[in-house]
Amino acid sequence: MSDQELSKGEERRNKIMNVLKTQGRITIQEMMEKFHCSEATARRDLDYLVRTEAIIRTIGGAQFEGIAGMREVSFDEKKQLLWVEKEAIALKAAALIEEGDVIGLTGGTTTYLIAKAIKSRRNITVVTNAVNIAMELADSDGVQVVLTGGVLRKNSFELCGPLAEKIVEDLNIGKMFMGADGFALEQGVTTYSELEAQIAKLLIKRSAQTIAVIDHSKMGKASLFGIVPLTALDGCITDAVLAPELEAALKAANVALYVAERAGFSS
Repeated sequence: MSDQELSKGEERRNKIMNVLKTQGRITIQEMMEKFHCSEATARRDLDYLVRTEAIIRTIGGAQFEGIAGMREVSFDEKKQLLWVEKEAIALKAAALIEEGDVIGLTGGTTTYLIAKAIKSRRNITVVTNAVNIAMELADSDGVQVVLTGGVLRKNSFELCGPLAEKIVEDLNIGKMFMGADGFALEQGVTTYSELEAQIAKLLIKRSAQTIAVIDHSKMGKASLFGIVPLTALDGCITDAVLAPELEAALKAANVALYVAERAGFSS
């Protein structure tokens, strides 16, 4: 095989990986149409990528391993992952919060860090279904906390179910900051828990703006339950440059993209 042919193959496989990371999966037919290659070439590319990248073969194509391989991680486990990156995202989110704002925070480590970042602020109301976020802000003189009722999910400290949903239906939120387990072009914003997906949907419905706070490890991955398509977002804060296809999709949907500098803050 010539150097030119090798280069073309590498370029094609890089493009295939970009598709997998942004939309989560790809079919043989899609590869043939997108990259103008034969079925045999498409299959060889996938066989090669299975050996070298985090993908798995499916009937008629492949999917990014994040879809099938991810498991629900507890809050305590998440605290050990990408803490500096999440702090940077939290600081960027806090910079968007102004005096007099009513904000929403779903559960999660990044949203918990947003709560820590605004703890000394004045005249802010925080609506949350996460018990640990409410407790973090409980001794703040300048932040009023509205905590939903509901059934506690121990992995995430989130309150969910009909009681939580009934309370959220009567609230009016300005800016909602939403954490998630996955963020992909085709599947949108996703999570492991059906109950958490449902309460997040209602929080979004009751909010004027919805901003996803997602670290780079979630990008191009999808978990079981969908929350919203990417087009439903008003903003996205992350800690690294996105794959070109994903960035282009957000731009086309007029979703404001913020890339946070990785700088910690003291609690």
